[in-house]
Amino acid sequence: MRIEESDGVSASRTHLVFAYYVTGHGFGHATRVVEVLLDCGAVQADALTVDRLASLEKYSETAVKPRESILATEIEWLNSIKADLVVSDVVPVACRAAADAGIRSVCVTNFSWDFIYAEYVMAAGNHHRSIVWQIAEDYSHCEFLIRLPGYCPMPAFRDVIDVPLVVRRLHKTRKEARKELGISDDVKLVILNFGGQPSGWKLKEEYLPSGWLCLVCGASDSQELPPNFIKLAKDAYTPDLIAASDCMLGKIGYGTVSEALAFKLPFVFVRRDYFNEEPFLRNMLEYYQCGVEMIRRDLLTGHWKPYLERAISLKPCYEGGINGGEVAAHILQETAIGKNYASDKFSGARRLRDAIVLGYQLQRVPGRDISIPEWYSSAENELNKSTGSPTTQIIENGSLTNICTDDFEILHGDLQGLPDTKSFLKSLAELDTVYDSEKNTEKRQMREHKAAAGLFNWEEDIYVARAPGRLDVMGGIADYSGSLVLQMPIKEACHVAVQRNHASKHRLWKHAQARQNGKGQGPTPVLQIVSYGSELSNRGPTFDMDLSDFMNGEMPISYDKAKKYFAQDPSQKWAAYVAGTILVLMTELGVRFEDSISMLVSSAVPEGKGVSSSASVEVASMSAIAAAHGLSISPRDIALLCQKVENHIVGAPCGVMDQMTSACGEANKLLAMVCQPAEVIGLVEIPSHIRFWGIDSGIRHSVGGADYGSVRIGAFMGRKMIKSIASSTLSRSLPTANGLIHDELEDHSVDLIKAEASLDYLCNLSPHRYEALYAKMLPESILGETFLEKYIDHNDAVTIIDEKRTYVVRAPANHPIYENFRVKAFKALLTSTSSDEQLTALGELLYQCHYSYSACGLGSDGTDRLVRLVQEMQHFKPSKSEDGTLYGAKITGGGSGGTVCVIGRNCLRSSQQILEIQHRYKGGTGYLPFIFEGSSPGSGKFGYLRIRRPVSRT
Repeated sequence: MRIEESDGVSASRTHLVFAYYVTGHGFGHATRVVEVLLDCGAVQADALTVDRLASLEKYSETAVKPRESILATEIEWLNSIKADLVVSDVVPVACRAAADAGIRSVCVTNFSWDFIYAEYVMAAGNHHRSIVWQIAEDYSHCEFLIRLPGYCPMPAFRDVIDVPLVVRRLHKTRKEARKELGISDDVKLVILNFGGQPSGWKLKEEYLPSGWLCLVCGASDSQELPPNFIKLAKDAYTPDLIAASDCMLGKIGYGTVSEALAFKLPFVFVRRDYFNEEPFLRNMLEYYQCGVEMIRRDLLTGHWKPYLERAISLKPCYEGGINGGEVAAHILQETAIGKNYASDKFSGARRLRDAIVLGYQLQRVPGRDISIPEWYSSAENELNKSTGSPTTQIIENGSLTNICTDDFEILHGDLQGLPDTKSFLKSLAELDTVYDSEKNTEKRQMREHKAAAGLFNWEEDIYVARAPGRLDVMGGIADYSGSLVLQMPIKEACHVAVQRNHASKHRLWKHAQARQNGKGQGPTPVLQIVSYGSELSNRGPTFDMDLSDFMNGEMPISYDKAKKYFAQDPSQKWAAYVAGTILVLMTELGVRFEDSISMLVSSAVPEGKGVSSSASVEVASMSAIAAAHGLSISPRDIALLCQKVENHIVGAPCGVMDQMTSACGEANKLLAMVCQPAEVIGLVEIPSHIRFWGIDSGIRHSVGGADYGSVRIGAFMGRKMIKSIASSTLSRSLPTANGLIHDELEDHSVDLIKAEASLDYLCNLSPHRYEALYAKMLPESILGETFLEKYIDHNDAVTIIDEKRTYVVRAPANHPIYENFRVKAFKALLTSTSSDEQLTALGELLYQCHYSYSACGLGSDGTDRLVRLVQEMQHFKPSKSEDGTLYGAKITGGGSGGTVCVIGRNCLRSSQQILEIQHRYKGGTGYLPFIFEGSSPGSGKFGYLRIRRPVSRT
């Protein structure tokens, strides 16, 4: 329900007692509480970065372990003050304390901590997940939520009331504030409102354009400022100063965004890392033409001029209410005297249910829709259009081909009838229209499209490559242990367009031009990248760098240095997948890039769903760069080079099967590969009576997450232990100095033990040998420090053992040994005689793989639910009477969420059952899964396109 801004306060003047709990995370919480009325939060590693693991540990220390004593203390205090209402912004335990004290409670916020911490759990490991569950349960005791604009999804609250912006009132006019500061009205004024400046940062006079002044909030007493920077007093009333300025520079928070919108002040902002609230506030800011994003590097190095000049050209257009404080006060006062704002439909039991929201596992109140902001759905639709996603309507080949022929001359390559490639070329041509025309100025354009519109020189050739994602049918995480894997390239793919230009002819973005001008060296080669889809995640849509940054004298920089280079700004870390391909080509093949490079990355492979979105980006990027520079590299070598990007520059410890499938796969075939390290042994035809589907669980998956990395470490620990056991056995069987043999073995056994003592891959150990000699001797788990003391190293170049962490060993070592056997059996069964027994056996192998993942700790509630739904379909009596249609399912890729692979009979009934599973899953979680079906060629089979805009276009 919504309370109108004009509603007056009609509550009785009876004396009321409010207990107001405020989180200590940010100043914005305090400022809006002040307006409504008259600590645990996120731990920040620095002024712009949240430490995710430390945040979870801090919450555990301050609110989980002492929970019982906190509740007892708060209940006693609430009863002692005879509180009429508890208000929380947005402290979880306050809601539970109020309920236990028999007092009504209301929350006032634009975000909730369960949504914020859900991202941290994904990075830090599922053993922290109970924190999110407890927070949601606490919130469920709140009677309703007063929701502020720019809100995140908050499904744990029983009812919601939307109010206008809560903004601090002005005490002085712009003229009065400037007069008090001694600044005339014609002077350009920016206010630096940072809430904690980066450590060691020194402001310099040249940071500002000529004639500008800067007001500095929160400067320390000892901080020395240049003459064009003015230090504000600690008690300065910032709303008056914000309204008196021409623009604001700072980081996004509710307070800064609400005041920028209310006072129609352009806001130059720098992203905070790992804080889920930010995309929602940022979108609101940009929607009302009030925001300009500054790259962190340019903030810290003082390249402010292009951003400030862009800011003062904006025309902020927010016309919404700014009296949210008054409206919220009215609601709270009425509630305190007994008015009921909550809906009757929530009466009775209020047990929370599972919810999957924007990739995170949360809890929701039954019967309430999960409120996904409209802009997010719009961004998804826009992404589908720009990427040419196969889920969009497919136009008949003939008509679309004609359109594409008119849009571009295809000088090399073949569209191969791929509808997504045709759509991509059409969206590429539309960028030329956007750049040349001013007709779109009134229409709100996504920032990534604006940047892309100025990316290419339309008179020159553009090179386009395409690389699909993949469905992990069998093999999965056993790839890094040398297993046979079977992978299917999916229909969804990434397209990358590349153009090279002489540095003097390169269209530079204004901030990149300013950076070059600042160096005073004239035009030098620059890399500029635009990535579509940034609205759907907290990452910047653009990236640029001088290509000379990849050089250290005459040699390329090290991979470790490059990893640190991209990691210094997490909002742009995604560029490592794309730009990293350039450094790998320089390092491994000796290539040098003398021209500037422009790149547009447009991927329909969804991120975080375990279908190799990162591999498809890497393979498409390297293929397009190679084509544009005349490099002839085999698909297999492309894949191996791209694995180096992911392992050494991105820092994700993946195997090579993802890149190999994206590069070497073929449509409607399974790529069979032995990962030792990358031996493609052939393509396996999928029998016509068998079909594979992928069903997305909606839970984000990350091979960079703690769970995947710890399982990989456990597997390599197991291999080291097996080699040690074998070596010890061998030493006892060999003659000693006095000719005695301690433990006599047959000659053939000695040969086996010798091989196992030098075991290069776990998968080269057969299951029966493992069970006979080693399985019982491996520990269930081991402390990192204990392992290193005995074994020195686990011999894995892409993971590092944490001495203080305990690693599971036996299950991660078991998995690849048995998975390799399962994959070999699966491959043999695919070519056997068609029968129900064949399908049943294939399905059983998928199920066994799924439960082995779970034993390693790489399962998830969502993927388990999907597998159970497949089993229910399989064993449902009508399905049996129809000879069955679905036969098995398994989690895929790196696990811990992502996509489930399903095998079934290739018939209409199977597709109907897949759709039924999709809708039943939505009923249980609130999330409608994406279904992957169909296949497409790998990048090697596709080749590349060389295209150019027709000269006679209008």
